[in-house]
Amino acid sequence: MQGRSRSRILKALLLFIATYLISLLLWIQVKDYYGMAVTYAVSHIMTLVKDVSYEGMTKDGSNVIQTRFIPLRHKSQLMLEIPVKTSSYTFNMPLTIAIISSLGPFIVRKGRAYTEALVILFMVHLLYVFSLQANELTGVFIRLGYEEISKPRLFLYQFLWTFTDNMVIRFEPFLIGFYVYMRFRK
Repeated sequence: MQGRSRSRILKALLLFIATYLISLLLWIQVKDYYGMAVTYAVSHIMTLVKDVSYEGMTKDGSNVIQTRFIPLRHKSQLMLEIPVKTSSYTFNMPLTIAIISSLGPFIVRKGRAYTEALVILFMVHLLYVFSLQANELTGVFIRLGYEEISKPRLFLYQFLWTFTDNMVIRFEPFLIGFYVYMRFRK
């Protein structure tokens, strides 16, 4: 029994190393496209939450996507640009993929486990961009007088943004790995 455990641990370690290296090389190639897709989706959701019109986005030479919104209140022609740094929320994607793939020897229903993990990861990234844009737009609207100061709403957006940026994104690989292991372990 002990030899079988060592074999599974060694297999998990080799899976982790191989998957991390491969996913890191692949991720470097696709992270900007992924960031554009996430930012595009969230920017359209933002038009339902805030009183804005989405006017587009551009990517500069680095990994920053500038999203442009126009406030609809007061028939403003003011263009608001919110920078979204892709690497701020996607930096640990290869690590997350390596962790969940290394759990293969210890879990059942691998296809479902990996699918759920990737869906959760995508939702966390949507939450990151949403909380960033909502917090930034709320702050600007309050400063411009387009929104009344609502301490509960301001607190909600600031808390959501701070919690997502400082806690969820930093621990997402381990939280998702823990979830997959606990839900699908043999």
